[in-house]
Amino acid sequence: MSQELLKTAQEWLEQDPDQETREELKNLIEKQDVNELSVRFANRLQFGTAGLRGPLQAGPMGMNRVLVGQAAAGLARFLLARNEKPTIVIGYDGRKNSLRFAQDTAEIMQAAGIDAMLMPSLRPTPVLAFAVRYLKASAGVMVTASHNPPQDNGYKVYLGGEDDGAQIISPNDKLIAAEIKWVAENQKVTDIPRDTNYQMIPQAVIDEYIARTASIATAPIAPLNYVYTAMHGVGKETLLSVLEKAGLPKPTLVEEQCEPDGTFPTVAFPNPEEKGALDLAIAKAKAVGAEFIVANDPDADRLAVAVADENGNWATLHGNQVGLYFGWFIAQAAQKAGQTGTLACSLVSSPLLANVAKACGMEHKETLTGFKYIGRIPGLIFGFEEALGYLVNPTVAHDKDGISAITCFLNLINTLKAEGKTFAEFRQAFTDTFGAAYSDQLSIRVEDLSRIQRIQKAVRANPFTELGGIKVEKYIDHMQTETPNDILVFHLAGGQRVIFRPSGTEPKLKMYLDTNGKTLADAQEICRNIKLSLEAFADSIK
Repeated sequence: MSQELLKTAQEWLEQDPDQETREELKNLIEKQDVNELSVRFANRLQFGTAGLRGPLQAGPMGMNRVLVGQAAAGLARFLLARNEKPTIVIGYDGRKNSLRFAQDTAEIMQAAGIDAMLMPSLRPTPVLAFAVRYLKASAGVMVTASHNPPQDNGYKVYLGGEDDGAQIISPNDKLIAAEIKWVAENQKVTDIPRDTNYQMIPQAVIDEYIARTASIATAPIAPLNYVYTAMHGVGKETLLSVLEKAGLPKPTLVEEQCEPDGTFPTVAFPNPEEKGALDLAIAKAKAVGAEFIVANDPDADRLAVAVADENGNWATLHGNQVGLYFGWFIAQAAQKAGQTGTLACSLVSSPLLANVAKACGMEHKETLTGFKYIGRIPGLIFGFEEALGYLVNPTVAHDKDGISAITCFLNLINTLKAEGKTFAEFRQAFTDTFGAAYSDQLSIRVEDLSRIQRIQKAVRANPFTELGGIKVEKYIDHMQTETPNDILVFHLAGGQRVIFRPSGTEPKLKMYLDTNGKTLADAQEICRNIKLSLEAFADSIK
């Protein structure tokens, strides 16, 4: 075994305060497992605009108490350089070690001279995002891996001050990463001071979030028969409190999935976008004759909606569909109230939002992917991403919020019922107004991350001139734009669009397809043909 690798692993072991990961690393060292140690210590999880996210394991390539301790101390150095008396709020979800990582962060922050406040219980990410703004904190940390697989955890950072509670963006991500690197190179985690005299976020802050979210419900309240799943996450308690405050009918719960469980026993992936994730919810909906299903992801910052067609076949609505419906509903309400504002979405989301905004006299903005950009748009009245993220109440937080999105959806349904309309009629009216649009996604999940770059490199070397028999009219490589990003965009004849983008949180390459036609069937057929072309291309690159 390389003596340098052994020395590095041993130094990590000596500063690890966690018994489980200590034993894990000790066994690897004793077995002289060069291959595994080389992987664990090849680099470190990079702190970027998504914070940290990775598998729970020993070593710098995993989420563990050493890495989190270094991150907390580095973030503390960054905050102390910016603020004379910084404050920080910290939340956590129900994943393994989330509470421990949150406590470590609070202890290190408090000892560094930063007033730290810890969420008193498991709460959704949007509650923490709200607390940053409401308490005018210098920063916020949410320990969550959102909808990632069970073996993962993560560390999401928000900034106050001029960032006003939004997620970090460049250059602050690089500045924080540099401070974390300094800590890793100059301090042992066991030597970083700690102080357990941090405070708890008052229940009054949570109550205020609940009250403001409940205020979204403005329509006359009608009987509603619907199903809710928390996907083994932390959404249920907060959602039920919001519904009670608003006087809205409670859902039928998918009991097997509504209590926090970091092992996510009933789903392959705890992501409502994934095939099969809503099977239990659909079975429950059929049993109770439900009108629709609403689902949160584990940290409840996303919303999935499922409905049945006229034949009783249930399907999850695409995130672009829900986003466009929300945009139209919210923009029409603003227009009736004589208000103006901006509808925003990420560049991988439906371009049809621009048409919705124009029809309602609103502005439209397209941003890079992430609510760290969407939430910063001035005059925002609604923002969304196709990956089930919706910001329907921008005055509460600058991040996507699955709890307020559910409340907004219930308000939409109640508004329609008060007008004597059904949701199906609303959807048809949207198509009649804006055309038949269809969105789909091809996700290439990889074990070897380099395959993603091989695919992207191949596309750049020979950009498509046609896809699915349709001519490419415009090609944009966003690495060559004013905001460099590894995103490739193809505009096809007839207004069709294809986008290539590596996931920022999972080992997969996403290909986004947006098509349209005279009818929905036309749009779907065009999409299928393009998708077949993309699948054949991706399969050719191993």
